[in-house]
Amino acid sequence: MTEDARRFAPATQRNRQPILEVLSQVLPTQGMILEIASGTGEHAVFFAPRLHPRLWQPSDLDPELRASISAWQAHSPSANLRSPLAIDAQAPQWSVETELPPEPITALVCINMIHISPWASCLGLLAGAGRILKPGGILYLYGPFQQGGAHTAESNQQFDQMLRDQDPSWGVRDLDQVTEQAETQHLQLQEIVPMPAHNLSVIFSRC
Repeated sequence: MTEDARRFAPATQRNRQPILEVLSQVLPTQGMILEIASGTGEHAVFFAPRLHPRLWQPSDLDPELRASISAWQAHSPSANLRSPLAIDAQAPQWSVETELPPEPITALVCINMIHISPWASCLGLLAGAGRILKPGGILYLYGPFQQGGAHTAESNQQFDQMLRDQDPSWGVRDLDQVTEQAETQHLQLQEIVPMPAHNLSVIFSRC
């Protein structure tokens, strides 16, 4: 913690550059990027200036985390970084669907959320992407995943158990199940990129 409202997530320093390298390759070249569950805001202030001229729209349901995002924005301002929105991934309609943003939303980015939230949040995220994105729009997910019903590393299995001990509704998701649910929302799996520390970048495209 700092004297202001900024919070720090240690993993951000380790993963932000590898994630940026993937985002630079897969995101549309223009429009607004909506980040769901932005957390501390450290990713937002790092990505926004490096992904200009795209607009970066952070969001988080937690008011304390939105305060952290705003504090990071004040600390490291960027002309294309917008103030955080309150978005609940599980909600049947998001604020960006009723209060239209200044530019079309061409991609959704969600980093390290679906394993530390109920499965309903993942389903809500996919449904939101299906509603909001136009054909060709991108949904980017980052985090640990099971593949073929099995963990990809012992450390991920241990992490999964730790999460479930905290909350039985949490846990490392099986990528096959995520992909199956994504297809019901007209989202087609495009690419899986192995990342450091046994994480994956998973890219879907709106059909």
